Order: sequence, then structure tokens, then C-alpha cells
Amino acid sequence: MKLLRTSLFALLLAASAAQPGCDTGSREATDGAIPVRRFDRDFYRLLRMDTPEWQQQIAADYAPLLPLIEKSLFRTDSTQTPAFFERLLNYYAEPTLEQLYRDALEEYENVESIEKELGNAFRRLQNYFPGMRIPAVYMHVSGLRQNVIVADSLLSLSIDKYLGADYPLYRDFFHAGQRRRMERDYVVPDCLTAWLLSEYPFRGDSRVLLERMIYEGKIKYILHQACPQLIPERWMGYTPEEYQWCRRNEKTLWRLMIERKHLYTPDAATTGRYFSPAPSTFIADEAPGNLGVWMGWQIVAKYMDKTHTSPENLMNDGDYREILRKSKYKP
Repeated sequence: MKLLRTSLFALLLAASAAQPGCDTGSREATDGAIPVRRFDRDFYRLLRMDTPEWQQQIAADYAPLLPLIEKSLFRTDSTQTPAFFERLLNYYAEPTLEQLYRDALEEYENVESIEKELGNAFRRLQNYFPGMRIPAVYMHVSGLRQNVIVADSLLSLSIDKYLGADYPLYRDFFHAGQRRRMERDYVVPDCLTAWLLSEYPFRGDSRVLLERMIYEGKIKYILHQACPQLIPERWMGYTPEEYQWCRRNEKTLWRLMIERKHLYTPDAATTGRYFSPAPSTFIADEAPGNLGVWMGWQIVAKYMDKTHTSPENLMNDGDYREILRKSKYKP
């Protein structure tokens, strides 16, 4: 089985795709739990007991989701062909993936707490963004291919990416820093991250460190308001020691970015290193990954403290240099 290794940011962006005609989202504020639609569970029933009747039921119940599953797994959108279900059944019947599927279903047999957390978090987001739609939420199993699929009015979580840092199969494909974010605690934050990325896509120059840094800092800042129960180091997937390293070395890190001319120079390779989940050994042996995200979060927090602007204005402001200037950021 071929499994892919990709950062969360890249996965969420790559999976985001507008799907006209899938308008099942709502603009009404949630006043309770958001029900999760269990494609994962229903499709496993088809995997164990394939019948034309159940295929028809799956096709009817999950019509908006199936093209996204097909595209994410096979890079095609031919869900109308007779071979569609055959491709899916063959894919999920691979022994390692089938075991992964069973383990995921067992771990997420009950999702009531997730549904309640989603309702609370999206309600907070709607307080900041009154016009924001609430998506239809699904669960599926991808074979470790992506965290979240996002479309025009739905998102689907790949539950096999959240089986716990110590899940044996993860050790073959992910390093320790990545595995720390593959816990149940990250289900709701990752869903909200995916949705916010799709509602407010990045419109800067991804080669420029400052622009991507502040954009990702915006996402982290807003989502920390929506999910305040997750402490900062957990948000970053850091150990307490790694988080303290960032706090102690914030001034040095900022100085290095400026002295090495990394901040404004369009350089995709250099900028990318600041957003890798792998340890940032190009800075220091003890430096954790995703330093660009962490630093961007600090700048945005300072900006919001200084300007008291609204979250909606923050997300719509594409003048990254002006945000830095007004933040008066000086660690």
C-alpha cells in the first residue's frame, strides 16, 4: 500500500476544491452539536457485504462526497461509471488498509463529544464571521492520504489520521513531531483549520516568508479563539520543552530571519523550511518544526492587541507588511 507523507498545511490546501451544486451548508448559527455523517461506517458495511442495493444507497446518501473521495484517492472524477465502486472496494480491501479501517472505526465508534465540540467551535467562529456558512461534516478513511477534504459546503475528516501518536503503523510513515498531531484532540481544530483556509484562501506570495508567516499566524490566532481549550503548545504540536525553546529564543529567531534576509526575499526553498514539521536544525539543533507558523502567530497576536481590529478585518487584510508595522513586533 502506498501511503503519502505531507504537511497538514499542504494537505488542506491541496484538498480544498469548490464543488458547485453541493450546497448543503447552512448560514444559520449552530445551537448545539453538529451531526457527523458517517460515510466511513456505511462504506465499511459495503466493503463487508457488497450488494447492488447497498451501492445504490451509498450513492444516494453520499452523492456530494463521492466525487471528492474519488478525486482524492484516484485523481479522477468518474463516479458515474460502473467501475467506480469496484475501484473503491479494491482499494479498501488491501489487508493493511482494511486493518487500519477497522481500527479507525473502533476508535471513533462514538463521536458525540466531537459533534458537540464542532457545534461550540463553529458557533464561536460565526460570532466573528456572521456570514460564514456551517459545512456538512462527514468522516471517511483515506489510507493516511489526507487529513481533511474540503469543498464548497462540506468537509470530511479522514479519521485514520487521528488514532493516537503511538499507533503502530504511524511509526513507519511519520516522525515524532507529526505523530503528536495525530490525536483525537486535533480532530475539531483541523476541521476548523480546513474550513477557514477554504473560506479565506492565501492570496499572497507563498515564496515570501513574511507573507506566508502572517497568513498562517492569522489562522492560528482565530482558531485559538474558537477552540480555547487547546493550550498553545498543543496547538503547535510541540512538547512543553519545544514551546519553551521558542519562547526563550524568540528574539534570536527574529534577528536571524532579518540578518539572513529570509523575511522578504522570494525564495520558496528557504521559506518552506520554516513550515516543515521536521525539526528546524537549520536554525538550531533543538529548534522544533513549523517555526514560521509559531512566529506568525506571535506577530498577529501583537497586531490584534495593538489595533483591536475585528477578526473579519484581520482575515480580509492582505497587506502583510502593514500588519507587521502596526503590530510593533519587537521581541
